[in-house]
Amino acid sequence: MQRFAVGIEFSGVHYRGWQTQQAGVVSVQETIETVLSKIANEPIMLHGAGRTDAGVHATNMVAHFDTNAIRPIRGWLMGANSTLPKDISIQWIKEMDSDFHARFKAQARRYRYVIYNNPQRPALLHKQVTHVFHPLNVEKMMEAAKKFKGTHNFESFRAAACQSNQPVRHVTHSRLIRHGCYLVLDIQADGFLHHMVRNIVGCLLEIGQGMYDVDHIDEIFAAEDRKAAGITAPPDGLYFIHADYPEQFDLPKIPLGPHWLNMPE
Repeated sequence: MQRFAVGIEFSGVHYRGWQTQQAGVVSVQETIETVLSKIANEPIMLHGAGRTDAGVHATNMVAHFDTNAIRPIRGWLMGANSTLPKDISIQWIKEMDSDFHARFKAQARRYRYVIYNNPQRPALLHKQVTHVFHPLNVEKMMEAAKKFKGTHNFESFRAAACQSNQPVRHVTHSRLIRHGCYLVLDIQADGFLHHMVRNIVGCLLEIGQGMYDVDHIDEIFAAEDRKAAGITAPPDGLYFIHADYPEQFDLPKIPLGPHWLNMPE
């Protein structure tokens, strides 16, 4: 039995999220498993570094699978990418020791949320960014984004359907970056709750629109109640871009996405 790690890029527009669900619901995980199973001529089960909601994208989702099939690396890559839908691509594959686990060995996960702030809506980036047409107070949004760094109880920022046993997360960094017409929230944590990033962005947008001051974030944290926070931002602008692992696993290092943004890392 051989274990492989893979790096996956996908557009989540046509999928109900990463995780395999009930019959008839198309997921990214199940779509890839079906293709890999045909190549291996045996059932393949993928284990991902994280879960993404319906409509959310990824530029380097790390996953792993075990197989008895003997195939060259090129065979896995070419076989998978020639069969997968055009909105899913395996970027790299690497043989791993059995102690590697894409989910349990991940020390941190990193997301970027991309807002396109322009009076006119984009056409080529439809469903790839969240369009906000009215002016925003970006300086206040930048200041507010910093408040999420550190260890906090994110009860107010998770969906009612969240199944996590506890809401405390450690955020390594949280910063809002202006890049031309784009506003990018870059956030990394040891783990994320259901809708956590989208709810954070919703609160930042309300501050940017002048509905609240920066200190409103402190009030939301103190409330520990989802009703105290603002809207849930759309999934369109959200990207899973990186999972951090101990150096011993030596996973391929690729530029942070989304790649069309051409943003400094």
